[in-house]
Amino acid sequence: MTRRGRFLGRAVQTAAGQSGVDVFLGIRYAEPPFGPRRFAAPVRTDFAGACTRFGPIAPQSAELPGAPVWRPGDEDVLSLNVWAPSAAEGNPVLLYLHGGAYTYGSSAQPDYDGVHLARAGLVVVTCNYRLGFEGFGHVEGHPDNRGLLDQVAALHWVRDEIAAFGGDPENITVAGQSAGAGSALFLADASRAVRRVIAHSVPNRCYTGGFARRVARWIDPTTPESAVVSADALARAQRSGPLGHDPVLFGPVADRLPVPPADVPLLLCHTTAEYRLFDRTGTVASVRTDAEYAAFGRAFAFPPHVVAGYRELFATPSEAYLALLGDHVFTEPTTRLAQARGAPLARFSRPPAWHAADVPFAFGTLAGADFLIGGPPGPAEHALSRRVLASWVGFARTGDPGWAGVRWWGEEVDVSTTRALWRGVDLDVPVDFPVSGIGARRPRRAP
Repeated sequence: MTRRGRFLGRAVQTAAGQSGVDVFLGIRYAEPPFGPRRFAAPVRTDFAGACTRFGPIAPQSAELPGAPVWRPGDEDVLSLNVWAPSAAEGNPVLLYLHGGAYTYGSSAQPDYDGVHLARAGLVVVTCNYRLGFEGFGHVEGHPDNRGLLDQVAALHWVRDEIAAFGGDPENITVAGQSAGAGSALFLADASRAVRRVIAHSVPNRCYTGGFARRVARWIDPTTPESAVVSADALARAQRSGPLGHDPVLFGPVADRLPVPPADVPLLLCHTTAEYRLFDRTGTVASVRTDAEYAAFGRAFAFPPHVVAGYRELFATPSEAYLALLGDHVFTEPTTRLAQARGAPLARFSRPPAWHAADVPFAFGTLAGADFLIGGPPGPAEHALSRRVLASWVGFARTGDPGWAGVRWWGEEVDVSTTRALWRGVDLDVPVDFPVSGIGARRPRRAP
């Protein structure tokens, strides 16, 4: 066991020659957001005591490999975790926000174990925040974007408490992937406590207030469980329009993704085959014929030359579909942000190069990530992981990842043709899609 101020954690045993790491899991940073606090802004709490287990995760139906699942009755969901070098003081701090379409995921996923980054000299913090309807659903009389408010509360906890763990509260980098990357941009826009931002696979997903209200009509908010069940049913009911292809119902209600202040350096990355993951896991619609591909293009109102251009470049309608959707949601927004800020941009092309395949390489958590990285890691994978991890550490220390411009993690591929197709296309358009109902609307009672 090890103690940092009023927090009692555990020391990680290390191999010879490795730096020691102290781990503190399940630290409450805010009161449980249920009962009279449900759908309200987070309320800070001063936690003390043993921190040896991950806290409960936010309400969701997902069951992710190696991670805990949410059970009705789990309410103390606003917690964070700290990995700290055992000896040094004044270390750079990395606050990591998990992804999951603003609907699922947690800080307890094995990919996000911070021990390797801590051994390299960072104080690593991961946190849970409200997801789905609890975090981003519209509830009359309550604040929108409650999940983002939770993240701000976690950041302020880090600013106030991280010195006890050897961290420098004046040197906080916020990092995230996918929904976590979008969250990191909002967090940097909301608080001057953010020194730098690392954002992998930035999604162009913001939602209008009107869309959030239409979704809320079909949600039963009586309990956290009924909200999850009805949201899942609503997602399954989407058979037409853009949501028929990619039924992500929740996310930040905003006009557009913010660009962090000019004095906040950015480090950006995307994978080169983002949506192949969702095709493999069956979480995106299947498009197999040219007729289905054309209907997809019309549903999203993509410019005809973009739809035709992708089809010419790829051998099958399915490949064109996945490439176009991945570039639209992740690749092009990330690239444009890098260009607008002159920020270093990494393109992760090491097969399978799909969404989130880069995350275990950055954390050094390749062991056990066989599915995500496409098979058991060998010497080449571990060498690549050391390089990606070192870029994060260097950037968090000084703002320099060790390279400038565009860096390829894997073989370089030509993206100039697809990039040219997006020239002049406005991506800063919040989601305002039609929503298909699920039959008779559930009666709504006040939460």
